[in-house]
Amino acid sequence: MAINPTNTNTVAQLNKNLALLHAGSAITIDIVTPAGQKGKFRTTFIGYLPKQYVLVQYPDANKLGAFSQHIKQGVKVTLRGLIEGHEGAVVAFISTLKQTIQMPSRLMVLEFPLEVSLQYLRSSIRIDTNIGAKVLIDKIYWQTTITNLSVSGCQLNIISGKKLVLSEKKNLDIVVEDKKNATNTKLNGDVCNLKYQNNSLSFGVKFSAQSDPQVYQLLLETLTYEANEN
Repeated sequence: MAINPTNTNTVAQLNKNLALLHAGSAITIDIVTPAGQKGKFRTTFIGYLPKQYVLVQYPDANKLGAFSQHIKQGVKVTLRGLIEGHEGAVVAFISTLKQTIQMPSRLMVLEFPLEVSLQYLRSSIRIDTNIGAKVLIDKIYWQTTITNLSVSGCQLNIISGKKLVLSEKKNLDIVVEDKKNATNTKLNGDVCNLKYQNNSLSFGVKFSAQSDPQVYQLLLETLTYEANEN
């Protein structure tokens, strides 16, 4: 994986790196039950008070299911959030839940972390992936696989691609379906680096600026998934 983690543990460095996560940023939290079952949930970063605590939105109760009983004082929580920027980086840390509060909205109060990891993802380096998706070309959807992904673009592979005629710089839409959460991620970009291989077509897509928020979210989900699998 194209990630170079850098750990920081001085108060000044912790504050500096946590400040890279803006209020309202999409994050994921990982929770492990006493029985070893892992859960990953999307939520929102609210903010922090240096040396005291970190605030995050309580995850959607409908998505938590049985994990809701484990969100209590003392449970370990791993938080990851993607920093938007030219090269992109993931802020990650492990903390302990201090308490949950109900007002002004339902929030989780986490211990201020002792260590923060910055995982840089440079635009010239890609993450190998195996993400099923659909690509819209001339009003027809083709099943495809995203074989690698970066902040600037991705590589697609379409089986039986010889039936499909593409040209460089052609604009197209990519739809990634998340059946578990009943949501879709839509990306837009221009075709580049076409290559026919046996009965498949492989080509790159350079993302348009309008897709930046969706690209960051997909990268965050991909990085979190890989971290959970390792």
